[in-house]
Amino acid sequence: MSKKILITGGAGFIGSNLCEYFLKKGNRVVCLDNFSTGFHHNISTFIEHPNFLLIEGDIRNFQDCQKAIQDVDYVLHQAALGSVPRSINDPATTNEVNVSGFLNMLIAARDKKIKRFVYAASSSTYGDSAALPKVEDVIGRPLSPYAITKLVNELYADIFSKTYGLETIGLRYFNVFGKKQAPNGPYAAVIPTFIKKLIAYQSPVINGDGSHSRDFTYIENVVKMNELALFTDNLEAINTVYNTACGDRTTLIELVKMLKESLVQFDSKIAEVNVTHGPNRPGDIPHSLASIEKAKRLLGYNPEYTIEQGVKEAVYWYYQNLK
Repeated sequence: MSKKILITGGAGFIGSNLCEYFLKKGNRVVCLDNFSTGFHHNISTFIEHPNFLLIEGDIRNFQDCQKAIQDVDYVLHQAALGSVPRSINDPATTNEVNVSGFLNMLIAARDKKIKRFVYAASSSTYGDSAALPKVEDVIGRPLSPYAITKLVNELYADIFSKTYGLETIGLRYFNVFGKKQAPNGPYAAVIPTFIKKLIAYQSPVINGDGSHSRDFTYIENVVKMNELALFTDNLEAINTVYNTACGDRTTLIELVKMLKESLVQFDSKIAEVNVTHGPNRPGDIPHSLASIEKAKRLLGYNPEYTIEQGVKEAVYWYYQNLK
């Protein structure tokens, strides 16, 4: 049966992939975006779809939230200002969007009695916890304003579940990458940035010595987790948070090697491009690795794409779109 799903930040990287997926599944999709970090070209292939509605608005404006949530069954809340460095440079705006905007959406969802509110949480919530792998109920102290905002989101969601009966599920994303992720700008993520540099025969800049590691997670795994969270009928699985990851980690040196190996299939000269090293970034953690046992147990999650498979898919997409 077709559902009506509001996807906030639906013109962004993850949001647009979610819009596309749920439209293909026969659902009606409402996209709310202010295009501060999202792009019209991310939704251009389905903007005329009869089951798609674009509302240009801002989650910081409660009236926009109310307008977007009319007659909606579910909410996938992706709208946020990402990036640790951005939050360090501008903590006030990050807080306005990620905390005040998030609270606006929770209130609107509560008032309309929507079925379930699934939201983008973040692995940054683990902060200075040195434990590996990261397990959902063991976190440290946040290391950036961005991390604080994402922790506050989890606290608010928990309160709304307990106080108002709103079903919520938070998905702690770990270094998501894939098609439609912007390669431009000062806050672009590492994988599209590296791919763009390599295609242009420019040296990617690794912060630190390259030994830092991340649980890079391909977009299709994230889309699947959102679907599982949205429609699970396991009562034990709701009103909690889940790591959304592969359960594997890759160093930045290994990542560059992997990217080059995929890219040389299209252009052999990329093999000759060397990396350069810069200083470590403030707010960065050395290593990130998720335990995905909770998601497997309660949601039936099993990542379909490894880092290697995801890199091949991403490289192909960027090579077609950046050349």
